[in-house]
This record gives sequence, C-alpha cells and structure tokens, in this order.
Amino acid sequence: MSHFTSLTEHQQLVFWTELLVVLAVARALGAALRRWGQPAVVGELAAGVLLGPSVLGKAWPAGFDWLFPVNQAQSGALGAIGWLGVGFLLLLTGFDTDLAIVRRLGRAATSVAAGALVLPFAAGLALGVSLPDSFVGGRTHRGIFVLFMAVAVSISSLPVIAKILNELGFMRRDFGQATVAVGMVNDLVGWLALGVVAGLAESGSFSLGRLAVTGVAMVILVCGGLTIGQRGTDALLRVVRSRSQSVVDSLVATVLVMLAVATAAQALHIEAVLGAYVAGIVLGRSRFQHEDVRGHLESVTMAVLAPVFFATAGLRLDLTVLFHLSTLAWCAAVLVVAAGAKFIGAYAGARIGRLAHREALGLGAALNARGAVEVVIATVGLSLGVLNQSAYTVVVLMAIITSVMAPPLLRAVMSGWAGTEQERERLDKEDLLDENLLVRFGRLLLPSRGRPNSIVAAQVLHYAWPTEIPVTVLSVDENGVEPDLSPLEDVFEGREVEFRHVAHADPLEAIVSESRLGYQVIGLGAAEPGAGPLLSPVVDDLIADSPVPLVIVRRAPGERRATPAAFARALVPVTGSPSSRTAQELAFSLSRNLGTSVALLHVVNRPESPVPVGARGRTTSRRGVQVDTGPTGTAAAVLDEAEVLARRFEVEPTSDTRVGTSTGEEIIAAAVDAEADLIVLGATVRRLKGRPFLGHTVEHVLDDAPCTVVVVAVPSSVPDSEPASS
Repeated sequence: MSHFTSLTEHQQLVFWTELLVVLAVARALGAALRRWGQPAVVGELAAGVLLGPSVLGKAWPAGFDWLFPVNQAQSGALGAIGWLGVGFLLLLTGFDTDLAIVRRLGRAATSVAAGALVLPFAAGLALGVSLPDSFVGGRTHRGIFVLFMAVAVSISSLPVIAKILNELGFMRRDFGQATVAVGMVNDLVGWLALGVVAGLAESGSFSLGRLAVTGVAMVILVCGGLTIGQRGTDALLRVVRSRSQSVVDSLVATVLVMLAVATAAQALHIEAVLGAYVAGIVLGRSRFQHEDVRGHLESVTMAVLAPVFFATAGLRLDLTVLFHLSTLAWCAAVLVVAAGAKFIGAYAGARIGRLAHREALGLGAALNARGAVEVVIATVGLSLGVLNQSAYTVVVLMAIITSVMAPPLLRAVMSGWAGTEQERERLDKEDLLDENLLVRFGRLLLPSRGRPNSIVAAQVLHYAWPTEIPVTVLSVDENGVEPDLSPLEDVFEGREVEFRHVAHADPLEAIVSESRLGYQVIGLGAAEPGAGPLLSPVVDDLIADSPVPLVIVRRAPGERRATPAAFARALVPVTGSPSSRTAQELAFSLSRNLGTSVALLHVVNRPESPVPVGARGRTTSRRGVQVDTGPTGTAAAVLDEAEVLARRFEVEPTSDTRVGTSTGEEIIAAAVDAEADLIVLGATVRRLKGRPFLGHTVEHVLDDAPCTVVVVAVPSSVPDSEPASS
C-alpha cells in the first residue's frame, strides 16, 4: 500500500486557486503600499487579513469556505509554500549578515539584546497576570498563560525585520547589522522559550532537562555550522565551481545546504527556519560561492515565496472578537505595553552599549516588528489551548500593527542621519567597490614562482585592493622544485593569505582550474628579461582562457630591488572604454592608499604626424587635419569622465592630451616627460590567429617603456573571427 496520499482533483483545484489568489492579492497590495511609501511587506501582511475570516469570511462566507476549507491536507499544502518562503528569506538574511560588523558591535549588540528581551519579558509577565480569565485557553493553567504572554511580548520577527531593512536600504548600516544580530538572539530565545512553554502546556510541569537539551542543541547547530559546516560547505561549493561555471549548479548546491541545515535544526527540535539562517551565514561566507546565486534566490523569494508566507500569516485572524469593548481595550493595552517595552528596552540597551542616540532609536523602531514569527507563536498557543480565540486575535493583531508601525517609525527616526564618520567612510567605500568593474570585493589569486615580476604584482594587488580582501598564492613546481615564496609573505603583511602549492604537470591547467573557484582578479608577473618572450606561454594561454580580469605586471628594466619603493607617479592612458575604466580604478586605488600622483593621458591617433599638444583645451591643425581637443571635444569628454571617477577615489589627477601617429610612442614619451615610475593601462583580450591579442599599443608599451607597466587584461566575448584592433 502506498504511503503517499495525493490531493483529490478538487483539492488540487482549490490549492492552485488559493495560491493564485493569495499571491495576486499580496503582490497587488504590496505594490500599492510601496507607492504610498511603505515597504511591500506591510501590504503582504494586510493581504492575509483581507482574505481571512474578518473580511472575506464575512463579505462572502461561501467563497471563503470554498477557498480555505477546514481541511488539514488542504491548509498544509499552502502552509508548506509559506514555510519554504520564510526559509529562503532567512537564507538571504544570513547572506547579508556581516559577522565582522556584528563582532565589532559585540558589546552593543549584547546590551541591546538584553534590553530588548528583559524589559519586554517583565512587561509580558505583568500583562499575563493582569489579563482577565476570558483570554486564557480552556486547557491550561494560569501560570503557563502568563509565561506564554511574556514570550509573545518579548520576541521580534527576524524575517520581517530583514525585509524592512532591505526595502528601506538600511541592511548595511551599522544599526541594521546590529538589529539583525539582536533579532537572531530574540528568535533563538523566543523559540527556546516557546519550546519550554509548549512542554509545560503538554505535561503541566516545568522541565529543566528539556530547557538544557534545547540550549545544547542550539549551540551545536550554530557552532557546528560555523566550523565543521563551513568546511563542508566550502568543499562542496569548490567541487561544484571547479566542474561547472553554471549558476544553476551552484544554486542547487546552495539550496541543498540550506535544506540540510534546516533539517538538522528540526531534528534537534529547533525551528527549521533558524537552520536556514545559519546556512545563509555559512554560504555567504564561503569564498567559493557563485556571485550570481544571491540574485537568483532573491528574485524568486521576494517575488513569490515571501509574499505567500506573509499573506498566509493573517488568514486565521478574526477581527470580529474586537467588537466587544473589553477585548478592544485589552488589545490596545497589549499593543501599547508590548511596543513601549520593546522600544524602551532596545533604546536603553543601545545607549548602555555606547551607540549613538539615532542608532538607538533605529534599533528600538526596527526590533518592534514582530510579524509572522509572532503569528506562528500565537498559532502554537491556540493549538495547545494556552490561548483562546480572543487572545490569539489580540496577539496576532499586535504583531501586524507593530510590523506596520516599524517602517514609518524607522524612516522617521533615521531621516537625515547618515551615521557616524566611521560608518559613512565604510559605506562610501562599499558603494564605490560595488560600482567598480575591477577593484571590488572578491578574493584575489596570484600564481607565482617567486620571481621579481611576480613580487611586484603582489605589491600592486596589496596596495590597490582593501586589506579585508583575502588572497590565494598558488605556487607551481618548477622542474620539480618548490619555489621560495617568503618575499610574498612580507608584501601581504596584514592581509589574510592562503599559500597553496600545486605539484602539477600542466601549470596552465592548475591555474585555470583554480581561477574558476570564484576569484575576482588574477595577478601575474610577466616573464623576466632573458627568459624568452615577455609574455611567457603560460601567461599567454592564461590570458586567453581566464574567466576573470588579469593584472599583468612588468617591473622597470634594470630594477635591482626585489620589492621596489612605493610608486610615486603613475601615468594612466584613458580611452573611455570599460577596459580603460579598470585601469583607472587600479591607479586611483593605488593613489588613495599610497599617495601616488596620477597623470591622465588621452592620445588622439592621427596618421598625419602632428606635433604633440602639451596641454588640454587646444585645437591643433596639422597638414590640413583639424583635431578638436577643446572643452566640447571627445578628448575633453573622456578626460572629464576619468576626473569624475578620480574624485570618487579622493584623487586629484592632472590631465593631458597628445596627438601623434603612434599611441604607444606617445604614452612612453608622456611617461618620460612626467618622470612616471608606473604606467597603468587597460586592454580587452581578443584573439588574432588563434592567440590572445592585447593590441599593438599594449605590446609596444610592455616592450619599451622604461618604467614599471601594469596591464589590466579584461576577458572579451568577441568571437575569434572578428579582427582585433590596436
């Protein structure tokens, strides 16, 4: 006999209709609320109330009964979609949780968590004692009801908080990260307390053993996930990335990890959604995670799954119980006490933790959102007989109203406040890195045999990228001898460095295989003088096969020092192309970190051999050819665009325009005139007769420039048949 019972044909029709109606109403109300300046989650929560017994059930009883029949299998199907939604929402919340910031805010987060739990818990106890017997469930003791009310008033809803912070753009703010950290503590304590209350309700006695077992289980889940689980997740994602660059494969691996941790959490008698949150932290920290996975998860979660979850949360709410004045009065009392205690407790904890006044207000406003987690707790209370229908409605209504209050209150208290100077600097830095094409967050890879050009390449990477970004140094045997990489340890001092040695017959295969594991940039040293072609066969092939940009470094001819002094003057040729933009980012980042002066150069290439123009803003005529380099010309526009980018990096460059028959010769001449010790230029990788081609200009500068040259080689999707240009 089959163990599976399928829905009947009619039940399937009802299920698909439920899903259609719930999603359509939730999305419509969410969109409407967003137009009115509210986060979509407010409309999605309201959709459940609209479709529940309070509105649809009264306006059209027959339609409500048909759409939401009293059938366990029927309601379970829609509920499963909702729980999947909250699981994915918490997975994304984990992706966004920056443990480094949480650790930095450790004292503040701890004090806020204590204040946001202790004071509301005490207020909840007082409420539970004060509420009349008409709110107490028929199958419980008064003491259990009092404890349950204390739990209900104390908790916050991490999914709702996360969505509000995301939609208002506050997730990356310091107080946003602290809010998420405190929200996690609130949820952990809330679920633990719920387990205790449920045990009391079922057995009628308090069990310290149950409390201890649940606490140990949560420690195992969190600590195990961040240690053994992190290593296992890294290994899985590494295998997936090394075998395939498809985002689908990485997405499947991500979902499997989330389901595995959620299952483990449920098996440990902890809510599966908290397991999803832990999985999100682990997956987000993995350096082998595909950069596009989060976007795919966010699209389906925010568009479909989360709206269904939030809408289903209000389907059990029955507002008709509020027609009794006493119930309405107690509902108002519960709302005021719950909101006030949470706000005051969080604010006081934040101030004790030495957070700014505005941050403390933001924490108090955000942590008041109780949302669907409160609804879940209320539902458990109703099913256990701890709450009756009146108490259930009061608790759920308190959850919805506090969630509706949170966004406008949060927007009001944070309006016009950009944060502390340290926070503003961090956010500006993160915004700039997010907008960059090259100098972005993402692990760096440096294949090296310890040769001088490779050491200078390490120096360029170290000074151009933030020290928070780790680097992997991949060494490959040379004639069976492991190279000495100790100079690189000195270059990368203060940065997380992983040294990996690969004994591989084919160094190119080893490097390309490693480059597929989620690196942002590969640094390479050109071949040393006297070692053959400037770009060795391995470098040449890697340029053709690399899926990520390469930073190729050739140090100044005759340089005897293994690690030259910090660069003083850099020349950056600009063309307005994306590859030129990457070179500018690298040079400006070096300038900001080292104080290197930057000279921008635009070369107008003309076959008539005009004399170079020594300054911008001139119109030069040579042999009947008019070259417009004035303010309205192309040269001025290209340089203006580069100067705007430089100012984003807090760099003030000089600018020049030259006209000549050979762009490469003009670049070298300008470098000599400016006494530059560094040239940084970008190139798009093309193929010419089966080999990678960076352009005649780049090759000329690499061959003949008297100073150090850095070339940013950007992969191109240009087909082999398309002719390359110089």
